Amino acid sequence: MPIARTIALAAFATLAVSGLALPARAATVDLALVLAVDVSESVDAEEYELQHEGIAKAFESAPLIAAIRNGRNGAIDVLVMEWSDRDKQVVTVDWTRIADAAGAARFAAEVRATQRSSNGLTAIGDALDAAGEALARLPDAAARRVIDVSGDGMANIGPPPQQVRDRLVAEGVTINGLAILKHEPWLDGYYDQNVVGGRGGFLMQVEDFASFIAAMRQKLLNEVTAARPIRRAAVPPCPVTPLRCSRS
Repeated sequence: MPIARTIALAAFATLAVSGLALPARAATVDLALVLAVDVSESVDAEEYELQHEGIAKAFESAPLIAAIRNGRNGAIDVLVMEWSDRDKQVVTVDWTRIADAAGAARFAAEVRATQRSSNGLTAIGDALDAAGEALARLPDAAARRVIDVSGDGMANIGPPPQQVRDRLVAEGVTINGLAILKHEPWLDGYYDQNVVGGRGGFLMQVEDFASFIAAMRQKLLNEVTAARPIRRAAVPPCPVTPLRCSRS
């Protein structure tokens, strides 16, 4: 073995044995993004298709592809995870590196080809946990790590979402939300208080699933460019019991 390589390996081993931190990898993608999609029992078959079509169409849009290519590294990693009940978090499209239109088209095709994985209660805390685990096995070093949670209801089982959120935020993860207000008109307030967090975290809301496609396209563009949308006025806090929550 050449002397130089022997010295380098010995130095590496010394660092590892002594417990000293090794130098962090330089970022090779601008963004690692987990798309956490609600497939709980309140989401019907048509609404399921609208969510996935919204993601697929967004990655076929020229502005999003241009934003990806214009990043410092010119690439992002994306994963799609469906979630509902406590034990139902399924990765339907695993980590995919996107750096051009061809890669984005392949990713969109994979999203469209997925079959619904579950239909249960709404365990947002468990979904955040699973998204964090997905980020822990990233194939590339990422400049930013983001979890994008879309859903149409408050958590009704599992750990409190805000507790999981706070732990992930402490680890440097940003959590954005897309609240679908069809069934629970106060849901944006709940997401704002309990789900969204981290540096640059933001919330968007739509009135129904029909508006999801346009909203997802804009949301992904904001996430890739690290831009925050203009927020409307903050909503009042929502009590734990949704039946007592109303807007005036």
